Amino acid sequence: MAYARGAGRAVRPATVLLAAAAVTVPLAVPALPALPAGAAAAPGVRIRDVQGAGHVSPLHRRAVARVPGVVTAVTGNGFWMQDAEPDGSDATSEGVFVFTRTRPSAAPGDAVRVDGRVSEFRPGGGASGNLTRTEIDAERVTVHARGAALPAPVVLGPGGRRAPASVVRARAGDVEKSDAFAPKRNGLDFYESLEGMRVRLRDAVAVGPSGDGEVAVLPANGDGAGPRTERGGILARDGDANPERVLLDDTLAPLPGMNVGDRLPGPNDGVLDYSYGHFSLLLTATPRRAAGTPRRETTRPQRAGEIAVATAGLDGLHPDAPKARFRALADDIVRGLRSPDLIAISGLEDNSGPADDGTVAADQTVAELITAISEAGGPGYDWRAVNPRDDADGGEDGHNSRVGFLFRTDRGLAFVDRPAEQDPMPDEPPAARPDPRTTAVRAVPQGGTAGLSLSPGRIAPGDGAWASTRKPVAGEVTWQGRRIIVVAGRLYSGTRDDQPVFGRFQPPQRPSGWRRDAQARIVAGFVRSVRAVDANANVIVAGSLNEREGSAPVRRLEKEGGLTDLPARLPRGDRYTAVTQGNAETLDHILLSPSLRKRRHEFDIVHRNAEFAERAGDRDPTVVRIDLSDG
Repeated sequence: MAYARGAGRAVRPATVLLAAAAVTVPLAVPALPALPAGAAAAPGVRIRDVQGAGHVSPLHRRAVARVPGVVTAVTGNGFWMQDAEPDGSDATSEGVFVFTRTRPSAAPGDAVRVDGRVSEFRPGGGASGNLTRTEIDAERVTVHARGAALPAPVVLGPGGRRAPASVVRARAGDVEKSDAFAPKRNGLDFYESLEGMRVRLRDAVAVGPSGDGEVAVLPANGDGAGPRTERGGILARDGDANPERVLLDDTLAPLPGMNVGDRLPGPNDGVLDYSYGHFSLLLTATPRRAAGTPRRETTRPQRAGEIAVATAGLDGLHPDAPKARFRALADDIVRGLRSPDLIAISGLEDNSGPADDGTVAADQTVAELITAISEAGGPGYDWRAVNPRDDADGGEDGHNSRVGFLFRTDRGLAFVDRPAEQDPMPDEPPAARPDPRTTAVRAVPQGGTAGLSLSPGRIAPGDGAWASTRKPVAGEVTWQGRRIIVVAGRLYSGTRDDQPVFGRFQPPQRPSGWRRDAQARIVAGFVRSVRAVDANANVIVAGSLNEREGSAPVRRLEKEGGLTDLPARLPRGDRYTAVTQGNAETLDHILLSPSLRKRRHEFDIVHRNAEFAERAGDRDPTVVRIDLSDG
């Protein structure tokens, strides 16, 4: 992930003085505000004085002169340097980034002295919740020796410094305005105390797949870290963001593609940096990868009398997507899920994909996917959904992503289309048909139990909670004569307004969670209305809730909808469908009404995507098999 900063700063000439060669080299650096009359640079300053024991430098905005250090790494607009004579305190970093705007002439191993102004650079701008990175905005860099030994790196993990195992925050408010600073107890402070320094990882193991130039690892093969997944990852829990994770970044050296469980044997060194919402270790050389053992899982096939209902994310599938993606998704369905009877799908896009041309139909996308399933040896499938309004139902403009149902046509499952093709009556004009995009589906008596006024039909599409998001779709199906209501949904997935876990405000605010809670309330109310028609109605809610088990939205669906969340009943080490920057968590769920929960059933998260760099989608599919053979 390339590092970029400093846009918009003025530039003026400066010099790099090469003592050994006694030459002056021009260097462009940012112009700094003039010092107040009579002010002078702080005398005798070392890097630890610049960093201080806190998140903001005690010398912020002050000029400094002849700050000594050894260059440890160089990037396109500056370099990191570290004091060769540390003070032995773990509270103050001995490294700092020197901002030069253009690529500096200084190289790793150069002993330098820096004149400039101390600043705090905040990625995303002053209003963002990101922490700042302490820097020296250089006016002059003097190289007085070359070939100096690099300062010894700080070893993370056993035999070195261990990150706090569970605490990211131990106080509330803006950490940059707090006097409390506890690197031994607080994960946020721990990494701040290493900002800009050389750090070493020994025998790191990946706990997330590589992507976007990053990969999350644990030092020392994860010794002392936890709780771990059954396949080598690390589980996120409320109040535990796993500060022992280290996010590797490819700014300074390429990283190999990695899956969960892959290892980086031996020592690997880099400099610790802070960017958008997290600390990262920028390795200074490409590490060697040793493959791990996890393989893509498959579930068992459903038996006679069992209905199999699954979830699958298509992550923006459209006709112009690579054919390999269609094949991989088909493989997930046919081999991974063993061709379930009904799949709650999310992330399927219209026929023109990203083109914002007014297209909303997705029949071509569906046709290609169904063909790929058939070519993979799967059965015939059909599709139902409600086409979204153009650029109004969530996701990027033009894509028109939606949720819907993919279902088999050969095992006794039938989708109930209501209104049917012959409705309304022949003498009624077409305008008499309800618009499925804007008409709310209702529970109605049907065949001695609960049915739907529209199938497929949207749940409360006019409610403000669904503004600019994909609306959940309810469908009525029969399985060997038994009526079932299935809801396919994807609760709000945007996190743009959420404050970062490794950010200045603690605890971080998550307004996206409040929105998902409001959406869960609507879905729970709909399920209640179905069960008001028939308390024994068979109801399944399936899809991406984008919240962990036990979260407020999931609890609301359980308490107010009378549903049971199936992932929460799995062994803890198997309870995840997504891996986010190395944190494994359950974001996809299937919930059952009491009438179905009482039946013999088996739930499985099929780990095929979330842990792998090469994957069909970023979530693991899930499946429940419910025995409806008796009574």
